[in-house]
Amino acid sequence: MRPILGWQPRFRALAAGALSCGMSFGKNPYLAKAQAAELKAAEAADASAQARAYREAAHEWERAAGREPPGKRRGEYEQNALRNRQLADGDALEGELREDEQTALPVPAPAAKPLLN
Repeated sequence: MRPILGWQPRFRALAAGALSCGMSFGKNPYLAKAQAAELKAAEAADASAQARAYREAAHEWERAAGREPPGKRRGEYEQNALRNRQLADGDALEGELREDEQTALPVPAPAAKPLLN
């Protein structure tokens, strides 16, 4: 009896371990894509390419957040998306300065020296 043509190559690949790197369950695929997009944005040559890459990273972070149940990770991913959108728009540096101004403690005036008369 002649073997079925589709079965034999598949069996050889399985025996060689080629199919052992299949799909993994329980992992968020958009997380790695978002991190890769952030690296791409950091290495971009010009401002427009950097803005596009940051917007793509924000989109991937939103997709990653959509796959997570409500909780710490989802909020973290949404914050990353917001930060990347701000970086793409170019106003992230201004926002960081505003936060520093709000959190800075006022410097007290030097106390007057008492007179020793």
